[in-house]
Amino acid sequence: MKSVLIVDYGLGNLGSVARAVRFLGAEPVISGDPALLLGAERVILPGVGAFGVAMENLKRLDLVAPLKQYAASGRPLLGICLGMQLFMEESTEGDLHAGLGLIPGRVVRLQEAREHGIKVPHIGWSGLEPNGRDWSGTVLDGLHSGDALYFVHSYHVQPHNQDEVLACTTYGDARFCSVIARGAVVGCQAHPEKSGHSGLKLLKSFLRFC
Repeated sequence: MKSVLIVDYGLGNLGSVARAVRFLGAEPVISGDPALLLGAERVILPGVGAFGVAMENLKRLDLVAPLKQYAASGRPLLGICLGMQLFMEESTEGDLHAGLGLIPGRVVRLQEAREHGIKVPHIGWSGLEPNGRDWSGTVLDGLHSGDALYFVHSYHVQPHNQDEVLACTTYGDARFCSVIARGAVVGCQAHPEKSGHSGLKLLKSFLRFC
């Protein structure tokens, strides 16, 4: 049975992610132990909350260097929502904060247009749009253009290399990167663990292909 370490750093839907992983036949291990992280087969970095607080928690728990070392090993790493944003070099949420720097780029706030009913945070189901890359053999294998995932966020990533963007999502006038892959480092802005059949497909592909 495949095991998946779910990083516990005080932020994230740990229980719901673990239930989804277990449903797919893998064994979830929830831990904030750097040694367990470094020895894991697969790692999921979840996240709900503020970027700055998240980075402070990772530093306090001595998880920053192990996460970078794990990513450099080429083993599969999935960031969910805030976890995906932490992969970037920096975030403009509140003050300017340095991220993990696993993927070149930054995190910026979604555009709001209340006169058109476009409010931030973006909460609800939105579709995935291809960005020119074939999804076969990726974390999006088996999904199709327009398949919807569940989002809850006010910020999104702006990666430097658009070739690393697997899918985008449109919210109002904003078209943002919703799924990214740089080698075995994969990020999803939505919550696959809360996205029904489509979300389970994404997680299953992470377990299978990554």
